[in-house]
Amino acid sequence: MDIRLSRVLAVFDQALGSKYKTKLIGGFPEPEYIPARSESYAEIHFRENFTSSALHEAAHWCIAGRERRELHDFGYWYYPEGRTAEQQLEFERAEVRPQAVEWILSVACGQRFHLSRDNHGPQGQQVHFDFASAVSQQAQRFCFGELPTRAALFTTALALEFENPQYVSADNYRLELVS
Repeated sequence: MDIRLSRVLAVFDQALGSKYKTKLIGGFPEPEYIPARSESYAEIHFRENFTSSALHEAAHWCIAGRERRELHDFGYWYYPEGRTAEQQLEFERAEVRPQAVEWILSVACGQRFHLSRDNHGPQGQQVHFDFASAVSQQAQRFCFGELPTRAALFTTALALEFENPQYVSADNYRLELVS
């Protein structure tokens, strides 16, 4: 496990883990959210030991409401690789807010952000541009005070740990910076 990921996990645990009875855990072949049962902690599983996967899955958790956090995988559907164009657009609409939060978390801890369409089919450049533009615009809106509470707590704690107060600048989330 690299040092950045170790620090991200420690920050999550200190800033959010105990308060919200949730663990962020790596080493899994696929991401998964397992809600808390009785006295157990909820678990956010992320792929392998990839920092970007940890941030992405944490972003989903940060924006999920109380009811969604009581459901396996937040109650979301998932279509694997090979989605139809309609399924891909549905996926991208659902991913705008989590990927915007992931981008902000990434900037706060100095991790490079990569937009994830999670499908490599021939949807075309316009679809990719529209999705990237929507994520960029949402991240910029989040910089002006709309960031959900848990996302704001995690981002602030990451920025303190990684000494990066510049994460709140909308300039960090310009469309041309999306990769």
